[in-house]
Amino acid sequence: MSYSFDIIGIAPVLQFFNHQQRVEAHPNRSQAYLGSYCCTLDAFIDATEVVHRKPDWDWDAIVNKIVEFWLNQEADVRHWKYQFESTQGEDNLIVARVVNYDRLRHEFEGLFES
Repeated sequence: MSYSFDIIGIAPVLQFFNHQQRVEAHPNRSQAYLGSYCCTLDAFIDATEVVHRKPDWDWDAIVNKIVEFWLNQEADVRHWKYQFESTQGEDNLIVARVVNYDRLRHEFEGLFES
């Protein structure tokens, strides 16, 4: 399986958890979202342990993708750290998305089979 990781934005805590309960209830989904109270590599790795209804994916490979992102996308990491720090004092999380490409491909193929 192949995966990707990307930081996608900042969201209020309540909005993030409502999304988790509504959208991530399906174990065969193609995406999972990670939320963290700080924009650090360790925080996002820790966030993989608390994914709501964790899909049966290779989470070690996902952690490797997170580390790879941190090492290769320094400008993006700095950008999001700055953006997140500017919202401190508000009740927000920094949010990242993990994509399982095999499951995503299956979802797209299912759209064309209808």
